Amino acid sequence: MSRTSAAVNNTYTRGYIRGNSKGSPGVESRNKDATGKVELRKKVTLLRGISIITGTIIGAGIFISPKGILKHSGSIGMSLVIWSACGVLSLFGALSYAELGTTIRKSGGHYTYMLEAFGPQIAFIGLWADLVAIRPSAIAVIALAFGQHILEPLFMPCAVPEIAVKLATAIGITAVMYLNSMSVSWSARVQICLFFCKLIAIAIIIIPGMIQLFKGETQNFENAFEAKEVQIMGLPLAFYSGMYAYSGWFYLNFVTEEVERPEKILPLAICISMAIVTFCYLLTNIAYYTVMTAEELLASEGVAVTFAEMLMGKFSVVVPVFVSLSCFGSMNGGIFAVSRTFYVASREGQLPEILSMIHIRRHTPLPAVIVLYPLALLTLFLGDLYSLLNFMSFVRWLFIGISVLGLIYLRHKHPEMQRTFKVPLFIPAFFSITCFFMVFLSLYSDPINTGIGFAITLTGIPAYYLFIVFNKRPKWFQRISEKSQTPPSAGVSKALLSDTQIS
Repeated sequence: MSRTSAAVNNTYTRGYIRGNSKGSPGVESRNKDATGKVELRKKVTLLRGISIITGTIIGAGIFISPKGILKHSGSIGMSLVIWSACGVLSLFGALSYAELGTTIRKSGGHYTYMLEAFGPQIAFIGLWADLVAIRPSAIAVIALAFGQHILEPLFMPCAVPEIAVKLATAIGITAVMYLNSMSVSWSARVQICLFFCKLIAIAIIIIPGMIQLFKGETQNFENAFEAKEVQIMGLPLAFYSGMYAYSGWFYLNFVTEEVERPEKILPLAICISMAIVTFCYLLTNIAYYTVMTAEELLASEGVAVTFAEMLMGKFSVVVPVFVSLSCFGSMNGGIFAVSRTFYVASREGQLPEILSMIHIRRHTPLPAVIVLYPLALLTLFLGDLYSLLNFMSFVRWLFIGISVLGLIYLRHKHPEMQRTFKVPLFIPAFFSITCFFMVFLSLYSDPINTGIGFAITLTGIPAYYLFIVFNKRPKWFQRISEKSQTPPSAGVSKALLSDTQIS
């Protein structure tokens, strides 16, 4: 083979071999193997793991969800109960994922665990819902919050024009995609920096709120459980808002193969992160109610910004800036983690092979990062924030519940699997049952959005048989499939994925 031919064939580099037997611990990632194959590096330390989890959890949720929880719970006291319950429930899910991540040491999160426990069909349906519904909606929700808050200081006291919010949101999504495409190290460093910015943003709210509380500003907590109208069927939507605010505890499992000593780092990072987040969330909500009544909170378009305006005067301009940085951190952590799902799915043969390619010099899964870009932008211009939140939550928690159910199944089916971290069985059982209860009850609470989510999920069944099962396809379909997966010409290949000459 000539030097030029070798360079062309090695420009697109498969990251890993395809997965084999169920329950296998997976392949440990290396920089390069004996043949020179490029692979993702183990660059996620304990601090970076905590920053990924905490930095992704603390995003728009704590600044958006208080309104949704209060609206559907009916009272201040019940809203605080739901915040606490969501923290405990998220901890149960996080501990379950800690066991799954240390038992099945493959990246990919929910997809990998469903694949190992229940086989390729269930895993593909979850992957399909991820690709066409969950992830684009998740990116759009957090990006809209970023666009709204980054522009507020420029337009105060006027409202931000909707078109300006959409443009700022699109720029934010583009910036995050570019960052994750260029460097794993820089995306991790930015995540650590933004993690500390989030803590500053939370402290700006908690400290003045606690000062007000110690001064005796407790009138909003009197008769805290009195409500004019409480709809039981609305409680699943309140839990959805709370679980959305806590969501992100599972993202480190998406990059397990890039974690140093995952058997130790993974559970430790998860436990530390959940303790930090739950503590911050409860104090933040208490701080809100020391200044704002329930009616004022429900009337607010941005809870944190309204809180700052009522208490800090001109200094309140810094709050939306920190909130926007917090949202940017959530976008960065989410895309960093989710791209690994598509990378792993391609490695397993359930997505086009190009998505398992790695940039030769930068060691980033470039195609897997940018695959969501057009879908996220499309979703951004189609729905409002709260509809997207409910639409996304139904599908997301359905498959998270199935993944945790897989832990129970693997305990029974494969007791011989090495488990360095093990949780009591009632924890995954309670978590999965609660997820399914919220999912099915939400069909009555918000039938339109959950119905759309359910319908999109069901389209994964014919898609599975069309793209995966039917090996004897018509010759014209085979030719189209082969052309779609054929690497581009040498010039295009080098421009996209190679900055070095390969001998």
